[in-house]
Amino acid sequence: MHTLTVLSGHLSPPSNGWFVKPYKSVAVKAFPDEFGKFGRFGGRFVPEVLVSALTELESAFRSLAANQEFQRKLSLILRDYAGRETPLYFAENLSNKYKRSEGEGPKIYLKREDLNHTGSHKINNVVGQVLLAQTLGKKRIIAETASGQHGIATASLCAKLGMECVVYMGAQDFKRDPLSITKMHLLGAEVRPVHSGTTTLRDAVSEAIRDMVSDLDSTHYVIGSIIGPHPFPLMVREFQAVIGRETRRQAMEKWGGKPNVLVACVGRGSSAIGLFHEFDRDEDVRLIGVEAAGQGLDSGRHSAALVKGEVGVLHGAMSYLLQDDYGQTLQTHSISPCMNYPGVGPEHSFLKDIGRAEYYGITDHEALQAFERLARLEGIVPGLETSHALAYLELLCPELPDGARVVVNCNSEGTKDLQAVARHLKYPNLF
Repeated sequence: MHTLTVLSGHLSPPSNGWFVKPYKSVAVKAFPDEFGKFGRFGGRFVPEVLVSALTELESAFRSLAANQEFQRKLSLILRDYAGRETPLYFAENLSNKYKRSEGEGPKIYLKREDLNHTGSHKINNVVGQVLLAQTLGKKRIIAETASGQHGIATASLCAKLGMECVVYMGAQDFKRDPLSITKMHLLGAEVRPVHSGTTTLRDAVSEAIRDMVSDLDSTHYVIGSIIGPHPFPLMVREFQAVIGRETRRQAMEKWGGKPNVLVACVGRGSSAIGLFHEFDRDEDVRLIGVEAAGQGLDSGRHSAALVKGEVGVLHGAMSYLLQDDYGQTLQTHSISPCMNYPGVGPEHSFLKDIGRAEYYGITDHEALQAFERLARLEGIVPGLETSHALAYLELLCPELPDGARVVVNCNSEGTKDLQAVARHLKYPNLF
């Protein structure tokens, strides 16, 4: 039995293939408000000692948004160092797989964030935040990481700019990803394993926040996703929004219109928001986020906060969380370390509540099948987090009309996941 779960009142998928449910009359682009809230989500649930530092950070971010020199430097580094813009690639063989005998079927495009320097979308946010930290006179950068991608991106830019870098990593992830750790060390970063709690990403974030509080004068925390207290969800979204802006322009160049459907994995949610934000007021564009259903949504071993969670507060912001009756976060599971987090960004929680976006769950097994499918059909090895989005095509494509344009956010490449994939798919394990 398939584990797909429906949210926000949508049928799965809508019977006419194009339908987008009308959502509450809200100026989506106006969020967050001046209090850092996306509707009831987000905010700044932090100790008093952090308030002035976060206020200073927000003020600096807003002033630099209109600073032409800052924007010029940001654009140059993204172009010449990170490698933007990334292609919008027509996946012809994957599209052919979903052709129907009586028609052509949908056309599938991949937004190739995996081709960025360091192998994922993470570099977009890292460049923006580290440049921002420089303007604030910060000398030391800290970050959290799960699969190593955010840590490698942060360490890379710190090496380029000559800044001290410390990366926190849950001990579980630390043990299973020696290649990423070696790369971070090579780039000059100190990698600190976190042994507290569940020893996963959640605890790496907690430890990084503690570090930031202890050294506010010289340290900036480059948070890796749209979580945390305001202004972090706003800042990360704006630095990742380049994904959606490029997608709109490239779609116009390739077929003279907008995509009909956007599909992206949602762990904490930065790459999905980076794609969705440009289109969130285009009511004729479906936004589909795919979470990690792990071993099944009813198994108790998953990370699907939007599909199965309740509203609560984690790491300084209100969002949907996996938590018990006492408000304590639950143990999570996903084959992808990047998806193994009990919460989600507040903007996704908001988009769910107003019915603008749809969210579903995909199991480990389904993600592994999609990982192998893209490699065999297109010669592209995706990250396991991307594979969750690719797996949802199995349900989506049969219901779409001929010629529908589907863009899947290929937000990472899969080298970091090869050991897990080899183990689960019974390939010879040479690691």
